[in-house]
Amino acid sequence: MKNFFVRFKRSAVTFPLAVITALSLMAISESSYRSSVDSLDRLGQLGVARINNLVLLRQVLDAENGQRGYLITGRAEYLAPYRATMSSIGQTMKILQDFYSKEPQQVADFMLLESLVNKKLSEMDTTIQLRTEGRDEAWRAVIETDIGREQMEAIRVASENLFKRESAQITTGRASVYQTLQLSRFGVAAMTALSVLAFFMYLRQSAMLDQERRRQQLALQLERDLLEHQVKGRTAQLTELAHHLQTAREDERSRLARDLHDELGALLTAAKLDVARLKSRIGTVTPEAQERITHLNDTLNDGIALKRRIIEDLRPSSLNNLGLVAALEILAREFAERSGLKVNCDLHAVKLKPSSELTVYRLVQEALTNIAKYAKATHVDIHLHEVRSQVEVAVRDDGIGFDTSVKRPSSHGLVGMRYRVEAEGGSMQLQAASGTGTAIIAHLPVSADAPAPPAMDTPA
Repeated sequence: MKNFFVRFKRSAVTFPLAVITALSLMAISESSYRSSVDSLDRLGQLGVARINNLVLLRQVLDAENGQRGYLITGRAEYLAPYRATMSSIGQTMKILQDFYSKEPQQVADFMLLESLVNKKLSEMDTTIQLRTEGRDEAWRAVIETDIGREQMEAIRVASENLFKRESAQITTGRASVYQTLQLSRFGVAAMTALSVLAFFMYLRQSAMLDQERRRQQLALQLERDLLEHQVKGRTAQLTELAHHLQTAREDERSRLARDLHDELGALLTAAKLDVARLKSRIGTVTPEAQERITHLNDTLNDGIALKRRIIEDLRPSSLNNLGLVAALEILAREFAERSGLKVNCDLHAVKLKPSSELTVYRLVQEALTNIAKYAKATHVDIHLHEVRSQVEVAVRDDGIGFDTSVKRPSSHGLVGMRYRVEAEGGSMQLQAASGTGTAIIAHLPVSADAPAPPAMDTPA
C-alpha cells in the first residue's frame, strides 16, 4: 500500500487531480455566493415592497384624516395636507406597480388593492366636492353609509393578503439561502476529503487547497453574518415605522381634538349665547316659540356635550390634567352610565412615563369598547397597581368569553393593544374561554423618573 501511494504521488495525474480538486472547491463556493446574493437581493426587494405597502396604508389613513377634518370643520387648511397625501399616494402606487408588474403570482392581489385604493380616493374626492359645494345632506349621507369604513377594511385585507404572499416568499428565500449554504457545506466537506487525499499525493498542492478552503469558509461565515445583520436591520426598520405610525395617529388625534375644542367649541358657545340674548330680548313669546327656543338651547347643550365626548375620545384631557387614576375613573364612570353595566375600580397611584400612561388608558378604553360590543357582560373589574417593580393593569368581565385558539376577524384591536404595550417595554396576556368571561392583563415597567400622582380611590 505504501508503494502504491509513492507511485501515485509521482505519477502524471497527481497534479491535475489536485488542480481539479481546488477548482471544484472554488466553483462550489462561487455558486453558493451568487445564489446567496440573488436570494438576498430578492429579500431586499420584498422588504422594500412591504415597507411601501405600509406607507400606502398610512397615506390612505392620512388622506382620510384630512378628509374627515375638512368635512367636520369645513376649513380649507385640511385640503393642503390632503392633496399632498393624494400626490404621495400616486408615487407610492407607481413604485408598487413597477414591482408587482414583475410578480405574476401577486399582480392580481395588487390590482385588487389598487382598485380598492382608487375607489377610496374617489369616495373621499366625492365627499370633499359635496362639502365644498355646500351639499351637506349629500356628503353626510355618503359618510353614514359606512362605505368609507368598509373600503378601508377591504384595503387592509388586500394589503394583508400581499403581506402574506410576501412573507411566504421571504420564507422561501431564506430557505433557499439556507439550502444553498447547506449544499455548499456538503460540497466543501466533500472537496476537503479530496484535498486530504491530494495532500498525501502531493504535499504542496494540498497545502494551497487547504488555504483556499479556509478562505472560502470565512467568506461563507461573513455572508451568514451579513444576512443576519440585514434581517435584523429590516426588522428594526419595520418596527420603527409601525411605532411612527402609532405616534402619528396620536398626534393627529391631539391636533383634531384641539381644533374641535377651539373652533367647534367657539361656534357652539357663541350660538348658545345668541339664544340666551334672543330669549332675554324678545319679551313675551308664544308657547310654541318658547318651546322652540328651549329645544334649540337643549340641542346646543347636547352638541356641546357631544363635542366634549369626542374630544375626550380623541385625547383625554383628564389624563394630562388629573393623572392616570382620575382619568381611568372618569372613563369607567362614563362607560357605566352609557352601558348600564356595573364597573368596579381598584386603582392605585403608579409611576409611569407619559407615553406609558397613554398606553394604559388606551388599553382600558379599547377593552371597555370590546366589552360593550361583544361580551354581553353584567360586571366589569378594572385594576391598576404596582407589582414587583412593574405596573399591572387588568380589565376583567363576566361575559360570554371566546376561544382564543380560534382566529377572529375582529381581533385587530387586541393586536393593537399588544403592540402598544410591547412598544413600551411591557407584555400583555389574554385570558379567555367560552362562557367564563375575558381578562386582559398587561405589565409595564415602572419609571423611576416619573412622579406618582396622588391616589384617588373613588369608585366608578
